[in-house]
Amino acid sequence: MGASLLAVLVLSILLAAIARHFDVSAPLALVIAGLVASTLPLLHDVELDPELVLYVILPPLLWSAGNESSYVALLKNLRPIGLLAVGLPLATTFAVGFVAYKTVPELTIAAALTLGAIVAPPDAVSATAIGRRLGLPRRIMTLLGGESLLNDATALTAYKVALAAAVGTAATWDSAVDTFALAAVGGVAAGMGFGALIAYIRSRLNDPVVESAIGLVAPFVIFFVAEMIHGSGVIAVVVAALILGQRSAHAGYATRLQDFALWQAVVLVLESFAFMLIGLQLPDVISELEGIPASVLIWSSLAVFATVIGVRIVWVFLFAYVPPLLSRRVKERESAPSPAQVFVVAWAGMRGVVSLAAAAGVPLVTLSGEAFPGRPHLIFLTFVVVVGTLLLHGLTLPWVIRVLDVQGDDPYRDQLAVVRAQDRAVRAASDRLDELLAESRQTDDVPERAAAVLRAWNTRRLNSAWEQLGRDDEEIGESPTAAFRRLRLEMLAAERKTFIEERDAGHIGDEALRSLLRGLDLEEATLNRK
Repeated sequence: MGASLLAVLVLSILLAAIARHFDVSAPLALVIAGLVASTLPLLHDVELDPELVLYVILPPLLWSAGNESSYVALLKNLRPIGLLAVGLPLATTFAVGFVAYKTVPELTIAAALTLGAIVAPPDAVSATAIGRRLGLPRRIMTLLGGESLLNDATALTAYKVALAAAVGTAATWDSAVDTFALAAVGGVAAGMGFGALIAYIRSRLNDPVVESAIGLVAPFVIFFVAEMIHGSGVIAVVVAALILGQRSAHAGYATRLQDFALWQAVVLVLESFAFMLIGLQLPDVISELEGIPASVLIWSSLAVFATVIGVRIVWVFLFAYVPPLLSRRVKERESAPSPAQVFVVAWAGMRGVVSLAAAAGVPLVTLSGEAFPGRPHLIFLTFVVVVGTLLLHGLTLPWVIRVLDVQGDDPYRDQLAVVRAQDRAVRAASDRLDELLAESRQTDDVPERAAAVLRAWNTRRLNSAWEQLGRDDEEIGESPTAAFRRLRLEMLAAERKTFIEERDAGHIGDEALRSLLRGLDLEEATLNRK
């Protein structure tokens, strides 16, 4: 099994690299590749371990998403995000549970609700990736990102309650409410506590490597501790990540550069591995269906799949337009979205590996020793929903976005806002330089020569954004800033080549070379910033 998992990991990263090169949806390509690879002897018996997903794959993905999220944007859209991340998973749980109970004879009502909770949370990774590539409006991206941060907590808590009832543990409505409350309060408390603690520790360090290492380990520790106190590990990780994401601006530049590169790689590895695992589960799912009539499988699959899609569409449209009609406050605070934008959000309901992990975690027997009611059928329906939504929405969402002409925010307005902020920042830097020179009591001309260089550098940065605002190089030709950048990049390339030659000649060591190249890399990163 270890060799098989290693093969899956390597293959998934290679396929993700190919998909990125050809600008293809990596999640969709990996699921299809996993379906095909499941026929290979080496990969035929690869099983999805639910603890691997919930304790190894999920926490760092949530951590990365939380760090990249905007705390201000989430608060601004708290009502719609809450409806998507809390209300919609619960509505899906009950709707799918009812349909499954009516169409699958083996399922009890508790087992059917367990299925509903399993398929309730959409995995917005692929949806946000498509939206980012096609330039969806910022508010839609905020809604999808905010939903993906919190819907797992809602669905997994509902899953615990329904599963407890299905296996024979006493469960009442009061205990269900208590479980939800404990998960929410415990998760928020753990997240705030760990977030503040980690922020304090990192603020006292001046070691980017250690700071990044703490950030790499943190999501696993936070998730585990929150679950130990019966809180929501998902909420805890998200809350802590939001706190640290807001404070990352106060970290050192080296820490930010290192964290960005580190988490880009970690997310690519984990997402690729997870989606490949989804496709590889096909043989196990099919092998457990012996004895179930094909007609029952087909009818229940169509009914559950249609319910999952239909509930999301109805819910999103209902709560996009009804609350503003009933509340003047909502109408005044939130601009009305277009039907096209609402449909895009409703159509971005792809399920992911969390659903399959939850299904795999359903026990084989209940407390009474009897087989869990309808478990093979439950896992099969989960697989149908996950793969079906990935294929349907993954293939059609880009087409829907283009046909409905859902365009992103005005790029000129966004660029103008950025340029104005840069203008103020550069002028503030210039004023600070003047203050420092005025305070200087040195009599030689070294400060003035240094000040002249700094003023020239500041002026170049001040002019850089304004020169390109709304115009491209073909229209204005090569600006002075562009010429400076081109020439300086050539100089950096020459320096880099010389340093490498010095190392090859034995004049400097590899450690000295890496230190010198790091300085050049940081300057090149500044020159190449978008």
